[in-house]
Amino acid sequence: MKCPKCGIDDDKVLDSRGARDGAAIRRRRECLKCGYRFTTYEEIDRDEVLVIKRDGTRQTFDRSKVDKAIRIACGKRPVSDEQIRTMIDHVVANLEGDEVSADKIAELVMHELHKVDEVAYIRFASVYRQFKDVAQFLSAITEIVKK
Repeated sequence: MKCPKCGIDDDKVLDSRGARDGAAIRRRRECLKCGYRFTTYEEIDRDEVLVIKRDGTRQTFDRSKVDKAIRIACGKRPVSDEQIRTMIDHVVANLEGDEVSADKIAELVMHELHKVDEVAYIRFASVYRQFKDVAQFLSAITEIVKK
């Protein structure tokens, strides 16, 4: 692992422990050249899953795209990094099979957002469901209020 401060690829692991409900391993490391301490996370790689897009094309699943979408939806909301990582872990854990539709991934993301922050849920849903007018926003908000 390269040191983020000096770039040297020589470090030692000071501490390892489970993180995010066992979905990752957190490691504290120390650079042997400059002494800088940093944290890394090791997690399961689900790159073997193909995502079937709306237009029928297939792409390799990219966890960073889910991360980016959730972070945009949660922008300026009281949602911690740990909550975001946990949501992503739940989405990845619920991917079944070698191929999954983009719609299924979006539904999983919306389910996780709905549990954590309703405003972030509405933000994400407005893009995913392609709201065209205020009436669709009101309908989605009314749905949340009823629950």
